[in-house]
Amino acid sequence: MPLLSIITVNYNQPEATLQLLDSIAAYPPACSYEVILVDNGSRPESAEQFKYLNKDILFIQSEKNLGFAGGNNLGIARASGEYLFLVNNDTEFTPRLADTLIETLRRHPRAGMVSPKILYHDDKHMLQYAGFTPMNYFTCRNACIGQFERDMGQFDSIEAATGFVHGAAMMVTRQAIEVAGVMAENYFLYYEEMDWCDRIRRAGFDIMVNTNAVIFHKESLAVGRNSALKEYFMNRNRLLFIRRNADWYHRIVFWTYFLTFVAARNMLTYIKNKNPSFIGVFWRAVWWNFTNKPDSSRLGFSLK
Repeated sequence: MPLLSIITVNYNQPEATLQLLDSIAAYPPACSYEVILVDNGSRPESAEQFKYLNKDILFIQSEKNLGFAGGNNLGIARASGEYLFLVNNDTEFTPRLADTLIETLRRHPRAGMVSPKILYHDDKHMLQYAGFTPMNYFTCRNACIGQFERDMGQFDSIEAATGFVHGAAMMVTRQAIEVAGVMAENYFLYYEEMDWCDRIRRAGFDIMVNTNAVIFHKESLAVGRNSALKEYFMNRNRLLFIRRNADWYHRIVFWTYFLTFVAARNMLTYIKNKNPSFIGVFWRAVWWNFTNKPDSSRLGFSLK
């Protein structure tokens, strides 16, 4: 049996992270596995709670917050597994989760990544993810299949190619990483897994979903459901994703669409929702893309 590396990243959420670790212990993979926990520059009192972890858990501590990609890449660098399962620290395992995903990758040699079906933790009968539709590179829009639907079995037993994996729970083969590389760290937050999917797909691998595997997700614990941080990186990185992955004619149409329709819609939404401060955040995200190269490591947003 192959070795599986389970990687998760903590940022000031020790309770959620410990609950994830408990769920892994409750529903361990049948194969040999290792658990890698990366603390991503948390406050000292948060990281303190991990000092007494099971000695079999590899604990890596970063002095600063490296973002979603940077934190996971630290774990990937230390991982030994043939398969690497990157899971958000605000998720919880269910029976045979990892085993089912490994079976998919073994049955489909061309597969480089696979995600499980994701259900919301607060309502375990509501779907968050059962796959993604392909990306429309003219608008940088696609759809998360099944999101907010009641799970009535309508997406059961699907093992197929999909547009993208979901960043909350994605298993990737070592071979795909060796060919396509790790995640781009300059996204910091949002769109990095989609960028990774595109690169892995261009390297010749399939992106898959298996809805026989299930994970629960608590959703947006790290950044909040409505924050300036989220608003900035969602807009900045949507533009960055197109710059890095779309053809020139897609980029021309997208920029026209974004600076007219999306900008106007967002301004109205900010005013309607009484978030006028987000107007400046939005335009700062746009300006970053006018003044920085696609591989720039400059964030353009203060994390303090």
